[in-house]
Amino acid sequence: MGDFMQLGARKPRTKIRFFLVLLIAGVIAAGFWLALRRGPTPVVELATDRPAVGKATTVTATFSEPVHGLGGIRLELIQGDRVEVLDRRELTRGSLVPWSRADGTAEIALTAVVGTTTLDWLDDGDVILRATADRSVGFLRRDESVVAERVLPVRRRPPRLELLSSQHYGQQGGSGAVRYRAGETAVRSGVRAGTHESLGLGLPGGGSDEFFTIYALPWDLGDPAEVRLFAEDDAGNRVEAPFLDLFKALPARVDTISLDDAFFDRVVPAIASRTPGFDDSGTLLEQYLLINRELRRAELDRVAELSRRSEPAFLWSGPFFQMTNSALKANFAQTRSYLYDGREVDRQTHLGLDLASTARAPVPAPNSGRVVFAGWMTLYGNAIIIDHGYGLMSLCGHLSTIETAEGDQVERGEIIGRSGATGLAGGDHLHLEIFVHGQSVDPLEWLDGKWIQEKVMAKIGR
Repeated sequence: MGDFMQLGARKPRTKIRFFLVLLIAGVIAAGFWLALRRGPTPVVELATDRPAVGKATTVTATFSEPVHGLGGIRLELIQGDRVEVLDRRELTRGSLVPWSRADGTAEIALTAVVGTTTLDWLDDGDVILRATADRSVGFLRRDESVVAERVLPVRRRPPRLELLSSQHYGQQGGSGAVRYRAGETAVRSGVRAGTHESLGLGLPGGGSDEFFTIYALPWDLGDPAEVRLFAEDDAGNRVEAPFLDLFKALPARVDTISLDDAFFDRVVPAIASRTPGFDDSGTLLEQYLLINRELRRAELDRVAELSRRSEPAFLWSGPFFQMTNSALKANFAQTRSYLYDGREVDRQTHLGLDLASTARAPVPAPNSGRVVFAGWMTLYGNAIIIDHGYGLMSLCGHLSTIETAEGDQVERGEIIGRSGATGLAGGDHLHLEIFVHGQSVDPLEWLDGKWIQEKVMAKIGR
């Protein structure tokens, strides 16, 4: 009986030992699994703000490993046998705790500026950008690296630039054309006038290195030294050269417009009701000033955006057409002082021609082209924008009716609408505005066939 009792007591102890062994084995296995677990491979990405290295190119290397983190990161530049360490970071190298993360760092970036201004030993040819990420190491975890590389060309010299046309005369707010030759490394070229650029395109019928642009001279640009022909490569190397032989100042043009409540009652609610998101919480005067200032700039920005998609072709020919039997009521670059209750409340510059005839007079297409906009434009009211090609556009505003649609091809003189008083118009008239690469220019030049032939077509050999 005693032996039986001892045997029965031994069985529970055996089971306990068995489960303890299993538990210990499980803990050891889990420990080894955690210790050896490598986690995901670190992700290394390289990005540059330019596709080549010139004077200064910004390089950004991004490293990420969300499980164990990173053990160390490096960003290097290599040319030939020379290796330049641009930046490096040694992070906390793990711990005995197998699930630890180095520094808690899951993602980090290194940024450096490389180029001939900071690394004067760089030569023409290729360089290798190399980003290296070391794994976070810990108990039984090995230190392995992940490497990403990118090859970029080095360009030390700007593109070649040669003026081909001659006798360039311009004025504030005017236009013109220039023909030039740019080297094969040029990716952007044209005319810079102050901060405004008129980008060039390949010359029709010319060689692969021949370009031209129809350029704009802003009405408020006073320094002719700020008008330059330029060419730029993909590394940001840029060459500029003067080309204007004569530059004339625009005569001062001023006007005064008196505002009253009756005018506000007529125009402001009509514009507010057709402008999504319009803030009508202020007085009518405050709403009017919002239209005349912020919304005016917004509409000009809209035209500039449309100009970037101008068709690279001559869609027009000959002088631009003026509305039949119309009189000039307001000129280009006319500085207007707006008076309310005898005090000046605003000052803006009128950048078109106001042409008046009879009420609801037929409005002809100023020249042939493609309608890129036909609809409502706040201060311009009902408006039509026509793309004439190579960055040249016209706008007809304040229309009572629109008789064309976006996408239509129109011919010079074709009736596209009727004059009116929509938008911020004081009476029935046509507002005609001409844009070159998104910049308003003097329409009177484009109404003059002799000017077009001498200042535009002759310069580009047409």
